[in-house]
Amino acid sequence: MQDTFVTIARFPYSTEAQIVKGRLEADGIEVFLRDNITIDTDPLVSQAIGGVKLKVLAKDEAQARAILQSIKTYALDDDGNAITCPNCNNNSVNLYSTITGFKSFFSFIIGFVTGTLPISARFQYKCDDCDTIVTTED
Repeated sequence: MQDTFVTIARFPYSTEAQIVKGRLEADGIEVFLRDNITIDTDPLVSQAIGGVKLKVLAKDEAQARAILQSIKTYALDDDGNAITCPNCNNNSVNLYSTITGFKSFFSFIIGFVTGTLPISARFQYKCDDCDTIVTTED
Protein backbone atom coordinates (compact mmCIF):
# COMPACT_ATOMS: atom_id res chain seq x y z
CA MET A 1 0.00 0.00 0.00
CA GLN A 2 2.89 2.36 0.73
CA ASP A 3 4.18 2.05 -2.86
CA THR A 4 0.94 3.31 -4.44
CA PHE A 5 0.34 6.86 -5.57
CA VAL A 6 -2.64 8.87 -4.28
CA THR A 7 -4.04 12.05 -5.82
CA ILE A 8 -3.71 15.01 -3.46
CA ALA A 9 -4.53 17.90 -5.82
CA ARG A 10 -5.91 18.73 -9.27
CA PHE A 11 -4.98 21.71 -11.41
CA PRO A 12 -6.62 23.01 -14.60
CA TYR A 13 -3.24 23.43 -16.34
CA SER A 14 0.21 21.94 -15.86
CA THR A 15 2.05 25.18 -15.07
CA GLU A 16 0.74 25.45 -11.51
CA ALA A 17 1.09 21.69 -11.05
CA GLN A 18 4.76 21.87 -12.08
CA ILE A 19 5.42 24.63 -9.53
CA VAL A 20 3.82 22.63 -6.71
CA LYS A 21 5.62 19.51 -7.90
CA GLY A 22 8.95 21.33 -7.62
CA ARG A 23 8.11 22.51 -4.11
CA LEU A 24 7.22 19.01 -2.95
CA GLU A 25 10.29 17.46 -4.58
CA ALA A 26 12.46 20.06 -2.83
CA ASP A 27 11.20 18.55 0.44
CA GLY A 28 12.10 15.04 -0.71
CA ILE A 29 8.61 13.90 -1.68
CA GLU A 30 8.34 11.80 -4.84
CA VAL A 31 5.68 13.33 -7.15
CA PHE A 32 3.94 12.04 -10.26
CA LEU A 33 1.79 14.19 -12.57
CA ARG A 34 -0.99 12.52 -14.55
CA ASP A 35 -2.68 13.90 -17.69
CA ASN A 36 -0.31 16.88 -17.89
CA ILE A 37 0.90 16.02 -21.40
CA THR A 38 -2.66 15.52 -22.64
CA ILE A 39 -3.69 18.93 -21.29
CA ASP A 40 -0.53 20.60 -22.61
CA THR A 41 -1.42 19.20 -26.04
CA ASP A 42 -5.07 20.28 -25.89
CA PRO A 43 -5.94 22.61 -22.96
CA LEU A 44 -9.66 22.54 -23.81
CA VAL A 45 -9.97 18.97 -22.50
CA SER A 46 -8.82 19.92 -19.00
CA GLN A 47 -12.35 20.25 -17.63
CA ALA A 48 -13.48 17.04 -19.30
CA ILE A 49 -10.71 14.82 -17.90
CA GLY A 50 -10.49 16.42 -14.47
CA GLY A 51 -7.33 18.47 -14.90
CA VAL A 52 -3.74 17.59 -14.09
CA LYS A 53 -3.60 15.18 -11.15
CA LEU A 54 -0.76 15.63 -8.67
CA LYS A 55 0.03 12.28 -7.04
CA VAL A 56 2.38 11.34 -4.21
CA LEU A 57 3.25 8.06 -2.54
CA ALA A 58 0.70 7.02 0.07
CA LYS A 59 3.34 7.14 2.81
CA ASP A 60 4.03 10.84 2.02
CA GLU A 61 0.39 11.92 1.70
CA ALA A 62 0.04 13.65 5.09
CA GLN A 63 3.31 15.57 4.72
CA ALA A 64 2.46 16.60 1.15
CA ARG A 65 -1.02 17.80 2.13
CA ALA A 66 0.49 19.86 4.97
CA ILE A 67 2.89 21.51 2.52
CA LEU A 68 0.06 22.16 0.05
CA GLN A 69 -2.03 23.77 2.79
CA SER A 70 0.87 25.99 3.82
CA ILE A 71 1.37 27.35 0.28
CA LYS A 72 -2.28 27.54 -0.78
CA THR A 73 -3.23 31.01 -1.93
CA TYR A 74 -6.71 32.34 -2.04
CA ALA A 75 -8.45 34.87 -4.30
CA LEU A 76 -7.32 38.49 -4.29
CA ASP A 77 -9.18 41.62 -5.39
CA ASP A 78 -7.82 44.17 -7.89
CA ASP A 79 -5.80 45.90 -5.15
CA GLY A 80 -4.09 42.66 -4.04
CA ASN A 81 -6.12 42.26 -0.84
CA ALA A 82 -7.61 38.91 0.10
CA ILE A 83 -11.33 38.62 -0.62
CA THR A 84 -13.25 38.17 2.63
CA CYS A 85 -16.36 36.02 3.02
CA PRO A 86 -19.30 38.19 4.16
CA ASN A 87 -20.79 35.26 6.09
CA CYS A 88 -17.87 33.95 8.19
CA ASN A 89 -15.30 36.76 7.63
CA ASN A 90 -12.57 34.28 6.62
CA ASN A 91 -10.19 34.86 3.71
CA SER A 92 -10.41 31.31 2.36
CA VAL A 93 -12.27 32.31 -0.81
CA ASN A 94 -11.50 30.66 -4.17
CA LEU A 95 -12.71 31.11 -7.73
CA TYR A 96 -15.95 29.20 -8.21
CA SER A 97 -16.70 27.42 -11.49
CA THR A 98 -20.24 27.76 -12.78
CA ILE A 99 -19.72 24.78 -15.08
CA THR A 100 -20.79 22.07 -12.66
CA GLY A 101 -22.29 19.28 -14.73
CA PHE A 102 -22.70 17.82 -18.18
CA LYS A 103 -25.68 20.07 -18.99
CA SER A 104 -23.84 23.31 -18.19
CA PHE A 105 -20.67 22.07 -19.92
CA PHE A 106 -22.66 21.16 -23.04
CA SER A 107 -24.37 24.59 -22.99
CA PHE A 108 -20.96 26.25 -22.70
CA ILE A 109 -19.62 24.31 -25.69
CA ILE A 110 -22.70 25.18 -27.80
CA GLY A 111 -22.35 28.86 -26.84
CA PHE A 112 -18.62 28.79 -27.62
CA VAL A 113 -19.07 27.16 -31.03
CA THR A 114 -21.97 29.41 -32.08
CA GLY A 115 -20.39 32.58 -30.67
CA THR A 116 -23.32 33.35 -28.38
CA LEU A 117 -21.40 33.45 -25.10
CA PRO A 118 -21.70 36.67 -23.14
CA ILE A 119 -18.96 39.18 -23.92
CA SER A 120 -18.15 39.62 -20.23
CA ALA A 121 -18.86 37.39 -17.32
CA ARG A 122 -18.85 38.26 -13.63
CA PHE A 123 -16.38 36.46 -11.47
CA GLN A 124 -17.93 34.26 -8.82
CA TYR A 125 -16.12 33.09 -5.74
CA LYS A 126 -16.98 30.58 -3.02
CA CYS A 127 -15.79 30.38 0.57
CA ASP A 128 -14.00 27.10 1.33
CA ASP A 129 -15.13 27.20 4.97
CA CYS A 130 -18.87 27.90 4.76
CA ASP A 131 -19.63 27.44 1.01
CA THR A 132 -21.07 30.96 0.72
CA ILE A 133 -20.98 32.36 -2.82
CA VAL A 134 -19.13 35.68 -2.66
CA THR A 135 -19.77 38.36 -5.28
CA THR A 136 -17.23 41.03 -6.17
CA GLU A 137 -17.78 44.40 -7.74
CA ASP A 138 -16.04 44.73 -11.12
